[in-house]
Amino acid sequence: MALKASYHSYKLLFKFNAGTSRGVLEERITYFIRLWDQKQPEQVAIGEAGPLLGLSPDFSDLEVKLQNLCQTINGYQVPQSYHEITDVVNKLVPWSQPSIRFSLETALYDLLSGAKKVLFPGLFTEGKYSMPINGLVWMGDYDFMKQQVDKKIVAGYNCIKIKIGALDFKLECKLLEYIRNKYQQQISLRVDANGAFTPDDVRQKLKELSTYGIHSIEQPIRSGQTKLLSELCLNKILPIALDEELIGITDSNEKEALLDLVRPQYIVLKPTLLGGMEAARDWIRLAKQRNIGWWITSALESNIGLNAIAQFTACFKSELPQGLGTGQLFTNNLPSKLKIDQGRLFYKPW
Repeated sequence: MALKASYHSYKLLFKFNAGTSRGVLEERITYFIRLWDQKQPEQVAIGEAGPLLGLSPDFSDLEVKLQNLCQTINGYQVPQSYHEITDVVNKLVPWSQPSIRFSLETALYDLLSGAKKVLFPGLFTEGKYSMPINGLVWMGDYDFMKQQVDKKIVAGYNCIKIKIGALDFKLECKLLEYIRNKYQQQISLRVDANGAFTPDDVRQKLKELSTYGIHSIEQPIRSGQTKLLSELCLNKILPIALDEELIGITDSNEKEALLDLVRPQYIVLKPTLLGGMEAARDWIRLAKQRNIGWWITSALESNIGLNAIAQFTACFKSELPQGLGTGQLFTNNLPSKLKIDQGRLFYKPW
């Protein structure tokens, strides 16, 4: 049995201007790779490559790289196990192309299960297990963010994640104060700075944030400042979660060296940016050995990528809220069997 492959782009449109510390997003281009066995052309598996500008090393010339992959994989033998899939991905796609690795891995998992978009069959895909997720609050003006918070809490979320770092810091603290005054300690609060703080102001800002009972802060300073990160984690002003810091580190020895040096309280894993789900699994293995907490987060994928990440995450049955959703950010997303109820993510097979 031999593989055939093709790809195409797809423009996702945001329902609102999604603010981050790196700018405002109105749309994004993602890519779908299609795989099928030449002897069973009716079963078409799909994977997604959705690199992010400024974060994904394979963002530039992505279509050229996808064209090369589709040409290389044509005629390749269809893998018959998860282990064989990992071998194929390692042979065909370099680590410098993490989103393409994720797309190929996802498509091969889908093909292995009959191209039914059930990559990891189990209790989750049977609709018998759900997992907690955080409610994400996007940047905007104070009233917009406050409205998002109230809607998330009414919807049943007990963990709220707020993106900070682009607005006036006093206004961001005012929002956190509002949440604590109105909802007390019933809500777990996460904040994500996306590296917005500087070496000069990070300690003071962490101290101010610590007064609001913050669960953790993701990537308070830009990546590459491991010595300072190590000091911040050691001082424990606020629990720190590494995010962008993990991107581009693919060797297990280098991963261990980073975790041993920085000793973060948590790591945040985005398969699209790390090189796939097996790459995320390796980070989890190393984190567990060091009693470092972790959660998995999507990275603005369409429902194709999100479905794969959700099923993969469900395999671990963690009760720590994950950074997942149902693709509600986009007006033209693809159909999905993922549903949210009371801050938990379900898969509805029927």
